[in-house]
Amino acid sequence: MLIELPLSSRDLDEAWLTTMDDALVWGLIDFDEGEVKRVEFYDSREDIEEMVDYAIVAKQGEPIWPMIEENIFVLVAREGASIDEVMEGFKFKELHEASF
Repeated sequence: MLIELPLSSRDLDEAWLTTMDDALVWGLIDFDEGEVKRVEFYDSREDIEEMVDYAIVAKQGEPIWPMIEENIFVLVAREGASIDEVMEGFKFKELHEASF
């Protein structure tokens, strides 16, 4: 499955989840069988052409309507979480559904 999220950096070790407005890049994570298979970076969300299954944002109240219109299920993780922390939360169903 493919998961998109707004990130602070292209460096896997330094990137953390940030708000959509503050995102320097968007990460696209290929997550399969409980592990990250690959991570690709995009300059903007609009550059992602694949069919995304989930989006993970940093807080409630983010502008998620475009994702909802694309039938992407949106979850919320802690702002400042690393990619590993976010994916661990996703794997163990610890993330919350985004609300408007």
